Amino acid sequence: MKSSSGDGLPANDREIVTFAQNRRKLNVEFFIARGILSKDKSNFSRPIIRLAIISVALGLAVMVLSVAVTLGFKSAITDKVIGFGSHIQITSFDLNRSYETSPISINQPFYPRLQDSSGIRHIQVFASKSGLIKTIDQIQGVVLKGIWTDFEWSFFKDKIVEGSFLQIDPEKITDNILISRKIANKLHFNLGDEVRVYFINPDEMTPRGRKFIIAGVYETGLEEFDDLYLIGDIRHVQRLNNWESSEISGFEVFINNYREMDKMTDKVYNSIGYGLNATSIRDMYPQIFEWLDLQDMNVIIILTLMIAVAAINMISTLLILILEKTNMIGVLKAIGARNRTIRNIFLYNASFIIARGLFFGNLLGISIALLQKHFGLIKLDQESYYITAVPIQLELIPVILLNAGTLILCVLFMLIPSYVITRISPVKAIRWD
Repeated sequence: MKSSSGDGLPANDREIVTFAQNRRKLNVEFFIARGILSKDKSNFSRPIIRLAIISVALGLAVMVLSVAVTLGFKSAITDKVIGFGSHIQITSFDLNRSYETSPISINQPFYPRLQDSSGIRHIQVFASKSGLIKTIDQIQGVVLKGIWTDFEWSFFKDKIVEGSFLQIDPEKITDNILISRKIANKLHFNLGDEVRVYFINPDEMTPRGRKFIIAGVYETGLEEFDDLYLIGDIRHVQRLNNWESSEISGFEVFINNYREMDKMTDKVYNSIGYGLNATSIRDMYPQIFEWLDLQDMNVIIILTLMIAVAAINMISTLLILILEKTNMIGVLKAIGARNRTIRNIFLYNASFIIARGLFFGNLLGISIALLQKHFGLIKLDQESYYITAVPIQLELIPVILLNAGTLILCVLFMLIPSYVITRISPVKAIRWD
């Protein structure tokens, strides 16, 4: 006599029900897919699977490095341009874009309290005057950028290659200047040498000469600055232009977030009144920023090629797996498995392969990026690329998006070969040898 439990079912029936419930909980498609890729199996598709994993890994590593290098390159060049010229310049409201600027008064209601506004880090004054350096055998056009005691030296901390920063004394004018290494090498100047610079005023027949002493040598790597600028006391520019002590060329404004530059430019413009103009660094040096924007196109091309290669390899791999498992497909169809179920088995297979490729790709790409970031193993010609080593900027969100995009696109591509399964006849598949 069969024993029964409190639920009224015989023991044998209860075991059957329990087995059925456990079977519903078991993802059969997932289980079979793992069995196909089991390491203890030696089959024809094993080398193909490894090749697919390597393909995905190399593709992702190249994509991670491409994005990291591009972000790093754009950040490095942008920091140099902004460090030398600020995010926003406030000048007189005219169409004069030369280095001979119209003066404005330093006594403005926004100076220096503008730097207390949200999003603005610092504001400083400047003045500029173009001139010529004449030696025995050469003439070099330069621009003297005059600075005051409020000048922020953080950008120049690692740009001074010889000498030191300028010490601006509010009580006494200084004849010390900073000169770029490029100009110094070209004109054979050394630290401590005297430099005579000639300046021309439109209403004067004879150029004015000023003698300066080289107190420091800087190098930014950007020819737009290294070919032109001397940095000195603002009072020299004021005297050369016959300005009052309260007259300057303008103000330089630094903000906290480069991505908000357009918004902050509008904010500054609305804060300075109608007689002045606020110009962003992108508008002052459009050729540099347009060139940087072109780098995004290179990244898009690389990402497209890498994803295409990985997708093609995955399609080939999945077709080979289907071909190899034709007999298994026939058996599954014979016992009632639907096409969708069998397709899911092979899509799981593809997902396993892609996931492994993503893991090794992240490991390889991020490792190389970190090595380059901390040790600068790959060097660059500064005259051509403005920097001495390949820059790296690793950000979490781009890496996550690359992984998610690669996984989703590759799996979507897998839907195409998976439809081959619907064309397989159970009778012919079971007889497949």
